[in-house]
Amino acid sequence: MKTTQTPAPVPAESGAPVTKVDAPPGPRPKEKKEGTVLNAFSHGILVIWAVMVVMPLLWAVMTSFKDDRSIFSSPWSLPDTLHFDNWSRAWTEANMSDYFLNTVLVVGGSLIGTLVLGSMAAYVLARFDFPGNRFIYYLFIGGMSFPIMLALVPLFYVVNNMGLLNTIHGLILVYIAYSLPFTVFFLTAFFRTLPTSIAEAAFVDGASHSRTFFQIMLPMAKPGLVSVGIFNFLGQWNQYMLPTVLNTDPDKRVLTQGLVQLAVSQGYKGDWSGLFAGLVMAMLPVLAAYIIFQRQVVQGLTAGALK
Repeated sequence: MKTTQTPAPVPAESGAPVTKVDAPPGPRPKEKKEGTVLNAFSHGILVIWAVMVVMPLLWAVMTSFKDDRSIFSSPWSLPDTLHFDNWSRAWTEANMSDYFLNTVLVVGGSLIGTLVLGSMAAYVLARFDFPGNRFIYYLFIGGMSFPIMLALVPLFYVVNNMGLLNTIHGLILVYIAYSLPFTVFFLTAFFRTLPTSIAEAAFVDGASHSRTFFQIMLPMAKPGLVSVGIFNFLGQWNQYMLPTVLNTDPDKRVLTQGLVQLAVSQGYKGDWSGLFAGLVMAMLPVLAAYIIFQRQVVQGLTAGALK
């Protein structure tokens, strides 16, 4: 029976080189300290920015429940009694209900038209090569840099000659034209990130271009549509210059015109409590839309980078 012996370790010779095992690299104390300072600075800036944005909103909501005397005597204190009559007075006597309905019709129609036309144009520019493709794309980009103030006078005469002045559908068409450049620019970059294999498979199965776009590519572009829709909604809801020039009919005013009318209708005796109530009414739909779709907005903005 043989016994297996483990050989003793051979000591290293005095002249042989000794290999050292380095410790895993880690952050240096100085770099770690600099990163902590940078994070604290950036978080401090974000906190200051959040306070600057949130505080005026909270103050406007709080002031909308005060009476006129409390607004001037104690502007920073909480209301002693909640005056809900400010909201009812602004909604009925100041005709905010009619202005709100007109704004919903104008913004709703223009938003649908902008997304449909903008997505179709962006899809063609992103997926098809034809003579003049880049030229048309740069025309849309140039439309983003053109100030709308320079076009107010000729735009007034064009709308007037078409018989669309002081009409809801005329204002919708102008809003669509005003929002198309940014929509096409945004969605063109988004459609380029979508995989082409799915569209090619649909063509192989016999689907037409329109069916491929509306049933396959458009649902895939939902994050981008939601993102650009929110941006257009914010801009169109708060638009004041275009309706002021193109919509002078008192019965067809939008919310921004209604707030100005509410501010000047009392002459020297301003209805400040009703004005703040109307201001909050105009602000709530925008906040609600952003809060509901904030995750889709972030997904749409980062989709191109993630792909």
